[in-house]
Amino acid sequence: MSLQYISDNKGQTTGVFIPIEEWNNLKNKFKGIEAEELDIPSWQLAELDNRVKDYRKNPTQTVDYNQVIEDIEKGI
Repeated sequence: MSLQYISDNKGQTTGVFIPIEEWNNLKNKFKGIEAEELDIPSWQLAELDNRVKDYRKNPTQTVDYNQVIEDIEKGI
């Protein structure tokens, strides 16, 4: 895939350009990829809000992703 990355004046990547032929291939492969909105249930949005609030109250109580995966693989 020949992607072109778009950067701001600070060198931060701000976007990606996908050639139209490749975009059409992706749309055929992944139906619904072009949808602009996701229909997320209100209970799920509320749960996300609660988790963000909990994180902001105590950001040091996070668990490293790699450690979680390792624990899962060990069967903990």
